Amino acid sequence: MTSLPSTPPDADEPDEPREPDGGGTVPGPPLPLLGAPWSVRVARAEGDDIDLVHGWMRSPHIDAFWHQAWPRERWAEELAGHLSGDTVLPCLVHLAGRPLAYIEVYRVLRDRIAGHYPYHPHDLGVHIAIGEPSDTGKGLGRSLLRALAEGLLAADPACVRVVAEPDVDNAPSLRAFSAAAFRLAGKITFPEKTAALLIHPRSEKDLPQ
Repeated sequence: MTSLPSTPPDADEPDEPREPDGGGTVPGPPLPLLGAPWSVRVARAEGDDIDLVHGWMRSPHIDAFWHQAWPRERWAEELAGHLSGDTVLPCLVHLAGRPLAYIEVYRVLRDRIAGHYPYHPHDLGVHIAIGEPSDTGKGLGRSLLRALAEGLLAADPACVRVVAEPDVDNAPSLRAFSAAAFRLAGKITFPEKTAALLIHPRSEKDLPQ
């Protein structure tokens, strides 16, 4: 496995806000509830967290699909922007105490993906990047994805779906999501990619009709 990003949109082309009536009553994305050996915390827009994310994003296996090998200062601005809003929650996931992955949890109703399927107001989405190449190809991605999906459903009882939209050309990512019980619900054409719409439902009845 070379990477596991569910590719975020091109940050140079900001998404149009999508906030339906009543959207203001939906809180920002929660921190997933993860059990051992996993742990997760909110990424800080300063210090070692910026150094870690900035370094990871420059790795070829991540840059191939994220395209965000930005200067450190821009990553500081990116994380600060996320932390000041209620759309994206940037997080660092640790495995047995060591940093493993950068993730972004987002509210679908405030993201461009909301225009592409019949979403529920509390649906959550996730982007994931395994930081070190040496941690790929070992099944860690699929294990983490399953834990994240279950942890997000536990963190928000009103959420009935966790979604992802990796590039259709990212075969390792697609395999990992499938192994983590994400279902293919269609394809979405964005300016910078064709994405697979993947959904992890709380129950079978929660799959989009």
